Amino acid sequence: MKPAALKVQEALVALGIARTLIELPVSARTSREAARALGVDVARIAKSLVFTSNSTPLLAIASGANRVDERKLERLTGGKIRKADAETVKQATGFAIGGVPPLAHATPLPTYIDRDLLQHEVIYPAGGVPECVFPISPQELLRATGGQVVDIRQEQGGQP
Repeated sequence: MKPAALKVQEALVALGIARTLIELPVSARTSREAARALGVDVARIAKSLVFTSNSTPLLAIASGANRVDERKLERLTGGKIRKADAETVKQATGFAIGGVPPLAHATPLPTYIDRDLLQHEVIYPAGGVPECVFPISPQELLRATGGQVVDIRQEQGGQP
C-alpha cells in the first residue's frame, strides 16, 4: 500500500472506524471511474473537493452524481469561492488531486457534506491515491470529519 493510502488507513483506525481500504484494479481519478471499478452507482461515490473562501481552504464532500454549486458555498461561508489549484490542495490536505480523502488532512478544514450522500447506507470516498477507496457510512463520515450536512448540489441548468 502506498504511503498516502496507508496514512488514510491509519487515520480510520485511530478514529475507531473499522473499515479497510479497497485497492482498485484501475486508477479512479473521477467519480465515474471509481463507480465503474466498484460496480456501484456514481451517486455512492463521495468526492472530496477543495475550494477556497476568501483564500482560506475548505472541503466539500459531494455525491459523485452532483456538481457543487459554488454560489451555495458562498452563502454558507460568506466568502468568495474559488476552486483550489493543485498546490493549494496539496498544501491543505497533504494529498494530490484525484485521491483526496475526506480525512487525515495536513490541516483541519471546514467541511461541508452534500446531504444527498445521506441517502445511502455505504458510500465510497477516495483513499489517498487514485486507485484506493474505502467504504464508510454517512454517519461515520460525519463523525470522522466533523462536517456540516448542507445542500451544495447544483440544480439542473445551474439554478439554485
